[in-house]
Amino acid sequence: MPSALAAATPERLFRQEVLALHAYHVPPCTGMVKLDAMENPYPLPPQLREEIARLVADAAINRYPDASARCLKEKIRTVTGLTQGMEVLLGNGSDEIIQLLALAVARPGATLLSVEPSFVMYRMIAAFAGMQYVGVPLTEDFALDLHAMLDAIKRHQPALVFIAYPNNPTGNLFDAEAIRQIIAATPGLVVVDEAYYAFADASFIPMLARYPSLLVMRTFSKLGMAGLRLGFLVGGKAWLEQLEKLRLPYNIGVLTQLVAEKLLQHHEVLLQQAEQIKQDRKWLYERLVGTVDVRAYPSEANFILFHVAHASKVFEGLKQRGVLIKNMNGVHAALADCLRVTVGTQEENERFIAALQESIHNS
Repeated sequence: MPSALAAATPERLFRQEVLALHAYHVPPCTGMVKLDAMENPYPLPPQLREEIARLVADAAINRYPDASARCLKEKIRTVTGLTQGMEVLLGNGSDEIIQLLALAVARPGATLLSVEPSFVMYRMIAAFAGMQYVGVPLTEDFALDLHAMLDAIKRHQPALVFIAYPNNPTGNLFDAEAIRQIIAATPGLVVVDEAYYAFADASFIPMLARYPSLLVMRTFSKLGMAGLRLGFLVGGKAWLEQLEKLRLPYNIGVLTQLVAEKLLQHHEVLLQQAEQIKQDRKWLYERLVGTVDVRAYPSEANFILFHVAHASKVFEGLKQRGVLIKNMNGVHAALADCLRVTVGTQEENERFIAALQESIHNS
């Protein structure tokens, strides 16, 4: 018995694809201008904060939450304009929904397909679920390579395809007609990930009735609820009824349900903040374009990807000056010497630009 216990190590028991993974890293940010995680930088209005405080004070945290979150789902149906026949599934952030989808289709030999570079969790969760992952490279300007996508779909017959719209970390919207061709050609499910929908004037939710194998996923994290961890999936009832079987009980807590319902009653406040962020994005993009040795990529999200020589040195220079952004250098070959900055408040953006210019000068 002792020898058997001694032999029980992670290297022996865990799957090789798990051992080969690296944990998702979240850097410390105390005392920094935090522009690394695509968060809404604006606080809620004082009156709304007071209403939320009263809600939280009266919350029955000694009881389990509503397992089906019916009231919250109805609020989501209202703000998304969801039509009859379409259902809503809630997740602890969109990450949990990606994992539910992967688990549902992870038969032996099943493939999850996406583009690259894109959201790193598609690849990671494919490994979690024991699926084959196929990443189809984007073009040099980060557009969809439709020919390569259709060829990969034909060869790999994916059970699940994820398309981020706008894409993270590149910030661009892919051609909608190309996505429609991908949906039509895919034998499995196609999930359009609209995490940044509030900053882009485009959505595939109106297409749900037209394409039975299409699902649309969103998160409220970028809209100002990152601390609540709330994502949702919308699509046909037949799909979501089956996926509900994999959702863990009570995955959306009492406080998340109460606060999210209240915020969605004031959805216009969050949308006004999103409009302000779009204006801030325009200012920030223009300053990046005007910075020597910087190539900024157009964005329809709440962040901007940019290329700069010696990116890792510039990144460290920014940290030394109290500004934290995201270093994409080394994440993917197409992102060599690239950094990604979240759009902040005017003051934060100004501090970032000043620190960037100093860091480039001293790199």
